[in-house]
Amino acid sequence: MVEAGEPIVRIAARGEGITADGRHSPLSAPGDMLLIDGTLVPGPHHVEAPCRHFPTCGGCQLQHVDDESYAEFLAQRITGALTQQKLEMPEVLPALLSPPATRRRASLRAEKQGKRVLIGFNEGESHRIVDMRMCSILDPRLFALVEPLRKLLGPMIKDRRAAGIRMTIVDQGVDLLLEKVEVEGFAAVEALNDFARDHALARLAIDDGYGPEPRWEPEGATVTLGGVAVGFPAAGFLQATPEGEAALLAEVQRIVGDAPLVADLFSGLGTFALPLSARAKVLAVEGARDAVLGLKAAADRAQRIMMVEHRDLFRRPLDIKEVDRFDAIVLDPPRAGAKEQMPALAASTRVQRIAYVSCNPSTFARDARMLVQGGWTLKSVLPVGQFRWSTHCELVAEFTR
Repeated sequence: MVEAGEPIVRIAARGEGITADGRHSPLSAPGDMLLIDGTLVPGPHHVEAPCRHFPTCGGCQLQHVDDESYAEFLAQRITGALTQQKLEMPEVLPALLSPPATRRRASLRAEKQGKRVLIGFNEGESHRIVDMRMCSILDPRLFALVEPLRKLLGPMIKDRRAAGIRMTIVDQGVDLLLEKVEVEGFAAVEALNDFARDHALARLAIDDGYGPEPRWEPEGATVTLGGVAVGFPAAGFLQATPEGEAALLAEVQRIVGDAPLVADLFSGLGTFALPLSARAKVLAVEGARDAVLGLKAAADRAQRIMMVEHRDLFRRPLDIKEVDRFDAIVLDPPRAGAKEQMPALAASTRVQRIAYVSCNPSTFARDARMLVQGGWTLKSVLPVGQFRWSTHCELVAEFTR
């Protein structure tokens, strides 16, 4: 006799499966059966995790579900947030997922325990480091540095102390930033230089609490955006995968269309502004000074018709007169969203298209409600899963008048 149970019908925001009657089960997939005694019987969407560190490592939460279920989870993250704001459902486009082993930036932690140096992501909901011996999400060029870094960092970290490792793939190679390490004496400096040279790093910088200080940078580190090389600040922001960036950009370009005057708010280094400036006049607005300086210099070198403004959009958003200068608006705010900018966008009479890029469905839905109340139509949403197998969801939304 088969024990009675309930099927898992969806995955909740934190990654656990849920039955129709509200029972939660960790590490379950849609179609699994949750028996009365709590036993889980795997279903057709439950797969074997590719990484031996799963599920302990906090870098991934959903390696046990197939791509179909993962894509549906991303879509449900967005539609659930919109439902909470009582908004009508737009067209939800098929989710785009980045392939495994394509993450080009990562923040890892290192800790010395006796003679051992542990390097990896934190354990889920813990400060314990999962010592990385393989990784299914990192670009192999980043993972290749993990073992050599154990030897380099041994003399630079005190016992039971932790350090930070931030790695990004840029045009010249890997940009490496080490945080909370002690570089004292000629031998330590020489070890850094040897490491950077032997591994052909684009840059090696140290942050001892006073900001990144480059110790090795044979030529200026850059990232190419829209065919233009932009100076990359140490520990700067870059979309997590090339495929994710391409998906976000393609949808933004589709939404903006042939708009001749475009404002890119929270522009960063120009992920969207530079490609759009190839055929439109663009205002790029960003609050981070290093990003502004890099973008302005790159636009000038490429002779793009672009104005770059250093401005904190949380404290000083564009007003209605400034917004009404443009035909289309692109915005890509941080996780907090862009609540302060919404009143002017909602009231605009000239802007006809908004491409809203978000990394937080909840704050996006809040902002979307303000636009809809101002007369905008939320036409479509594209889920993008560039943080493969994580609960992190990104999206591009199309708003029209």
